[in-house]
Amino acid sequence: MSDSTGRAYYESDQILSEYLLFHYGRDSEVLPHESGPKAALNYPIRCITECLDVAGVPAGARALDLGCAVGRSAFELARHATEVLGIDTSSAFIAAADHLRTVGQMAYSARDQGELRSHLLAEVPPDIDRDRVRFEVGDALALPADIGDFDIILMANLIDRLPRPNELMRRLPDLVRPGGQLIISSPYTWLEEFTPRDEWLGGFERDGKIVTTFDTLTACLEPNFKLVLRQDLPFLIREHARKYQWSVAEATVWQRRTS
Repeated sequence: MSDSTGRAYYESDQILSEYLLFHYGRDSEVLPHESGPKAALNYPIRCITECLDVAGVPAGARALDLGCAVGRSAFELARHATEVLGIDTSSAFIAAADHLRTVGQMAYSARDQGELRSHLLAEVPPDIDRDRVRFEVGDALALPADIGDFDIILMANLIDRLPRPNELMRRLPDLVRPGGQLIISSPYTWLEEFTPRDEWLGGFERDGKIVTTFDTLTACLEPNFKLVLRQDLPFLIREHARKYQWSVAEATVWQRRTS
């Protein structure tokens, strides 16, 4: 993503407040309407509870939340891993996530209508060991050479916001330990302001054949990973009290082959 368009978008105060609500808001704060899509709530938590094979996580596991935003999935991973690293390009997101790690809560406000706002409190559940988690500003396409490998990697709503997602796909076999789990969840919203058209993983025709993002993920990952789960994960981002983004991510879970 470009510094002028992609990354700057995630540094604004308004987007920060929307993501704090998206990650930490109570159901009644996010969706105070009985007619709303309640199945789309708590997406950062459901990326773990509905996708991770807990029985397959080894003792002393390491986890990476790549594109962690304000951190709720990283904290959820700390229920199952003794070391969790959350990385995001947004310094505003990481500052908020690290504040929540240190303090356990953070005051913020959500837009209701016009200039009217609700004053809310983001909180990490008290039964989560926050000391297991750390956050860093970083680039998914420029991860440190010594970052090591992981038993769990989560990439939620990330691949369609990268300028060169294929670069990350090629590095994944070295990042996931044999038997480890890779969770990719995305609505596949390919936009040229984030990803140049010739870098899209899907959503186009080539030589008269439709290419979907799942097709490309499969081609990239199958030599080293086995697909173990594929399902829809709807999510809801509130812009204000009467305007929402309702999306349906496709979640795929891949197990790193042992041989």
